[in-house]
Amino acid sequence: MAVIERIVPVVSLAGLVVAGNLLTAASQPDVGLDVMSSGGFTAAYQELSIAFSDQTGIDLQTVYGASMGGAPSSIPSRLDRGEAADVVILAREGLDRLVNRGEVVADSRVDLATSRIGLAVRAGAVAPDISTVEAFTRTLLDAGSVAYSASASGTYLSTVLFPRLGIAEQMAVKSTRVVGERVGAVVARGDAVIGFQQVSELLPIAGIAYVGPIPVEVQNITTFSAGVTTRAAAPEAARRLIAFLSSPDAAPIIANTGMTPHAAPDHR
Repeated sequence: MAVIERIVPVVSLAGLVVAGNLLTAASQPDVGLDVMSSGGFTAAYQELSIAFSDQTGIDLQTVYGASMGGAPSSIPSRLDRGEAADVVILAREGLDRLVNRGEVVADSRVDLATSRIGLAVRAGAVAPDISTVEAFTRTLLDAGSVAYSASASGTYLSTVLFPRLGIAEQMAVKSTRVVGERVGAVVARGDAVIGFQQVSELLPIAGIAYVGPIPVEVQNITTFSAGVTTRAAAPEAARRLIAFLSSPDAAPIIANTGMTPHAAPDHR
């Protein structure tokens, strides 16, 4: 069996051209935004936020956390503690919950990208076969230990997929729900033989080999969306950031982080 190597996407901001109708307003160096972003959109956000601040003068103060769950660093937990937030970026399911709780303005919701669940092993390890559902199931049963996230992808695996495959009991005794760090870091340390997380969260991690997305028949597509909080101190600037992140000009950066942008790229 072949040994797989880590894939690292190389993205340049040089080709990012910002749509004129988004950023034509004068720079506002006195305006700042507090942003909370989930791990799945982090790689794209880190690239795009630099361009946004450079071209608008709007400073972004950003923290990161899971879209759901009770970890202290998760976005719901941060909001419960009253941490400042103008914009939140997270799985659509989590965002909808925040809207229902009255914490996000309903008409501010914008879908940014979709992401698939991927599988990774430690760098240098032999690639397991996940080409079919049957092979994928055998890989799960043969693995000595498995790690998955405490957010959307991990919730799907543990509560939907493993029971659907009829292996919930076998997986329960050898699975770790990772809280507060990337699953890839756990795999890189050797604390789990295989790990699952959004593809965009696995690709940047050193010390792992990205095997690929799980089979399409059992795949779960997560939509990442952004919204303005109901307590935003700068709601107009917040909407401006969301418009930028969802613009066709941002699409190539998003695509290069392993996600599918909601907006089509602008090929002007």
